[in-house]
Amino acid sequence: MGRIAVVAVGGNSLLKSKELKTVEDQYAAICETMASVVKLAEAGWRLVITHGNGPQVGFILRRSEIARQAAGMHHVPLVSCVADTQGALGYQIQQALGNELARRGRPRNVATLVTQVVIDPDDPGLAHPDKPIGDFYTAEQLPELTAQHPEWVLREDAGRGWRRVVPSPRPVSFPELDAVRRLLEGDYHVIAAGGGGIPVIERNGAFEGVDAVIDKDHASALLASQLGADLLVISTAVPQVMLGFGTPEARPLSAATAAEMAGYARDGHFAPGSMLPKIEAALAYLAAGGKRVVITDPAHVAAAVDGATGTAIVP
Repeated sequence: MGRIAVVAVGGNSLLKSKELKTVEDQYAAICETMASVVKLAEAGWRLVITHGNGPQVGFILRRSEIARQAAGMHHVPLVSCVADTQGALGYQIQQALGNELARRGRPRNVATLVTQVVIDPDDPGLAHPDKPIGDFYTAEQLPELTAQHPEWVLREDAGRGWRRVVPSPRPVSFPELDAVRRLLEGDYHVIAAGGGGIPVIERNGAFEGVDAVIDKDHASALLASQLGADLLVISTAVPQVMLGFGTPEARPLSAATAAEMAGYARDGHFAPGSMLPKIEAALAYLAAGGKRVVITDPAHVAAAVDGATGTAIVP
């Protein structure tokens, strides 16, 4: 089967600006990302691609709310919105990567797997929403938003504006893990655990969906660990991790050990809801026996894996 790399593509990194967020804009961004990721396949890596869905699941929820208000349409539960993003984003990634493989004379062996993720029904994250989804709002918009949507929980997101937040429990296991393995063994690249996976709880031997959004980086780290992946790539909006981000002392970090990175996290270098979850996920993967993590932006995935850029974290 060869070496396995889990590549986590951030949902925010697929929206290049406030003006570029149509489905067509998103697909163009995915095509650019896959043009870099395909180089890993050419180098012999078997790929498992995961993706975020924070903006996209927020858009689906908003459309559902508008349709309900304007035309009396039925409400779409959050858990179903997560499943919708798995299909829509998975299709775009599958098509873009397949086209890149075909251009290089390689088989279009790419498959998207609708993936559930089991969570603990007693996870405290279910009672304390903290996962940002949807658009960014200004402070001036908050009174109107609160009046229109009193059920929303809104928080400031790493200096970028205010966003709605929803529950985000930690992932425990993947019911479709064996299916991922079998596809890899069949020489397929797999898109799995999209949006962190569709959250479910197990009750009396049956799965039930839960209205939540799992952090895709934590889910990707767990999937990489359970697959025994040799590499975890976390693609985000910046080419390298920055120490002192947003300060005059800011500087890029090219490489670090897990212990060094944990120290930087304790010192407050990484913002919650932004870089911190990625660092926590990287450390969890390495603590479980992982070999190497690379953090970079979509355009530099292949170069970062080769060590030319990005941030590398090792045990």
